[in-house]
Amino acid sequence: MNNSKNKTWSIVLSMGLVLGLIGVSGLVLSDDDDEYEGNGRWRQSRLDVAPVNNAFYKEECGSCHFPYQPGLLPARSWQKLMGGLEDHFSENAELDAADARQLTAYLTANAADTSNYKRSRGISRSLAKDDVPLRISTTRYFKRKHHELSARMVKNNPEVRSFSNCQLCHTRAAQGAYNEHQVKVPGYAGWDD
Repeated sequence: MNNSKNKTWSIVLSMGLVLGLIGVSGLVLSDDDDEYEGNGRWRQSRLDVAPVNNAFYKEECGSCHFPYQPGLLPARSWQKLMGGLEDHFSENAELDAADARQLTAYLTANAADTSNYKRSRGISRSLAKDDVPLRISTTRYFKRKHHELSARMVKNNPEVRSFSNCQLCHTRAAQGAYNEHQVKVPGYAGWDD
């Protein structure tokens, strides 16, 4: 009988140890990032937001900055941004009315609050109904995902300068993939969260 109890305790302790090691190594089973394949490899991520599929948007907005995927902000934010292009982050980005309507329609139809993509849903859920963020970096979701990055790594990093330069650290941002295991912070070759 003692032998049976010892085996049971041994199994329980082994399971606890395995689950503890999983937690310590960062393999949190409920995390919303990629799945671990073993041998130091992470499964290639599915897309986190719908990629930009509008050539006019890529050309018009992407000529000045990274063409942010519409799924990174809710429709109300895109409407406000497009309604104030005469002072677009201290730049005049005005468009003729027809072009502005076309871009607004694309952005709002593919916004975070209408998307089924993982990160878009997360961003949308992180906002109160009356929140109208004009910057992705001001959302609670973004702040939670980037809290471990110091100003030295981003704002004071001459190769990055701002959180608005997504594509500089997220190697597959242009495709809509923001997997934390594919982040390469310029100037921090050995960095890992």
